[in-house]
Amino acid sequence: MNENIQNKLAILPDEPGCYLMKDRQGTIIYVGKAKILKNRVRSYFTGSHDGKTQRLVSEIEDFEYIITSSNLEALILELNLIKLHDPKYNVMLKDDKTYPYIKITNEKYPRVLITRKVKKDKAKYFGPYPNAGAANETKKLLDRIYPYRKCTKLPDRVCLYYHLGQCLAPCVKDIESKVFDEMTEEISKFLHGGYEEVKENLEKKMFDAAENLEFERAKDLRDQIQHIETVMQKQKMVTGDMSNRDVFGYAVEKGWMCVQVFFVRQGKLIERDVSIFPIYQDPEEEFLTFVGRFYDIPEHIKPKEIFIPNDMDKTILEKLLEVKVYTPKRGSKKELVDLAMKNAQIAVHEKFQLIERQEERTIGSCEQLGDAMNIATPLRIEAFDNSHMHGTDAVSAMVVFIDGKPSKKEYRKYKLRETGAHDDYGAMQEVIRRRYTRVLKENLPLPDLIIIDGGKGQMEVAREVIEDELGLYIPIAGLAKDEKHNTSQLLFGEPPVPVEMKRTSDGFYLLQRIQDEVHRFAITFLRQQHQAHAIQSVLDEIEGVGPKRKQQLLKHFGSVKKIREASVEQLQQAKIPKKLAEAIYEHFHKESEPKE
Repeated sequence: MNENIQNKLAILPDEPGCYLMKDRQGTIIYVGKAKILKNRVRSYFTGSHDGKTQRLVSEIEDFEYIITSSNLEALILELNLIKLHDPKYNVMLKDDKTYPYIKITNEKYPRVLITRKVKKDKAKYFGPYPNAGAANETKKLLDRIYPYRKCTKLPDRVCLYYHLGQCLAPCVKDIESKVFDEMTEEISKFLHGGYEEVKENLEKKMFDAAENLEFERAKDLRDQIQHIETVMQKQKMVTGDMSNRDVFGYAVEKGWMCVQVFFVRQGKLIERDVSIFPIYQDPEEEFLTFVGRFYDIPEHIKPKEIFIPNDMDKTILEKLLEVKVYTPKRGSKKELVDLAMKNAQIAVHEKFQLIERQEERTIGSCEQLGDAMNIATPLRIEAFDNSHMHGTDAVSAMVVFIDGKPSKKEYRKYKLRETGAHDDYGAMQEVIRRRYTRVLKENLPLPDLIIIDGGKGQMEVAREVIEDELGLYIPIAGLAKDEKHNTSQLLFGEPPVPVEMKRTSDGFYLLQRIQDEVHRFAITFLRQQHQAHAIQSVLDEIEGVGPKRKQQLLKHFGSVKKIREASVEQLQQAKIPKKLAEAIYEHFHKESEPKE
């Protein structure tokens, strides 16, 4: 688990919502929902998991989340996001199904259907519904309450529904169209939320059935009421008018603004855009400027309408964008704006929480280190390590950490000139002398702490150069490793003694990072030098291959191994003359030629 994920996990909200897991390329590989984001997302990175979950977790490099107002909204949003991104780990939802809708057909004698396709056929659609079973039960309920047409084709005689009182039998009777118009209005009202009256009626029938000891009937009525409550919950994430709109919300904190845009298409929230940027003027002006520029991006197509917070001047945007702009004052549309505002507030606040946590892990770790050593906070640390390859190619390396973070542009590599590979003390003296002589000569910044990857002997020879030769006083510490080659002790003082530090502290973690980094940097430089010398010894044996030809060959092929495997024609493609290409090929293949 990387540091970025650790920081994000620590500040997850106690809110319902959806989370999007990403791999190292930033591709969304899994979308999930949670009643409490903090608990659910953290569970991926703690405890043991089965094989498939472990494979998912092993690929996660980052995540983001969208909070919602309820778990139902989180489910609707999850489905929309899965349809949009098609994450590879959401296998169970990879099918051709869409969301279930309840449909009132546009016919002379309308029907009520369950459908998963929304068409422009002037019918009325209600949904989408996250629970297909509950949607079907609601239709059954409507079947019993309203006597609309039930059959697909009109028969030539009345059916069972007529005898049950659930159909007016337009197949054989002349029913005025206004009767069905009124029925359609009542059903629409019911599906839009005016179902309390029907529910109260069902509850009355349920109690009556219970009093009459008709317990099966009472149970059926109770189940119907529960299904109504399940399906008819307010869905703020989805509006019933099938409109395309963009919903803007913003938040400001510490001179930064976050703007969140919810893209609602066909009444469904399918995606969002998050922008965080510094502001230099009035927040309202910054917001209007942002929205005005938002649609300059080709991918941002203007929708039918735009929702913005009610403290903004919508007239300016309407004139600028030539789109209808609304500032909802109440109802589900205002709740959508409020949700965008809430997400923006969380995002901008999260930014500064992450900064604060980063400072705890960086500057805070420097402060811990200084307190443990009883020195001023070492905000600039320079660390050294020596390395060699079996007594050859002796090198040294220096890394620089500023405010607890690596400053790679200030890293330095050293080829040892005066000392042999087996003289570790002499190598440390040489590199310390070269480094700080140049620092004094060029008036470069001095470190607050020098760390030597070694023990008391290396510390002492470094101190002799720093204090006795150069007349400087810079605290010098040593890092000792255990038998597993892990950082075990920080040595400091005269004579050097172990410094008491908790292994779980941020200060000790900083020491581990420094030691690992300087060792990595030194080993990488050593391998580069060794490879260069190996290349020199092989290619220099070939007559006609000088420094420029070597560079030309390596640039084209990338390694000696590939040069060795190349044919004469391939060597010529590297702009090598034919005779020289033949000589190179012969040199590498003469050993494999059969002997007589």
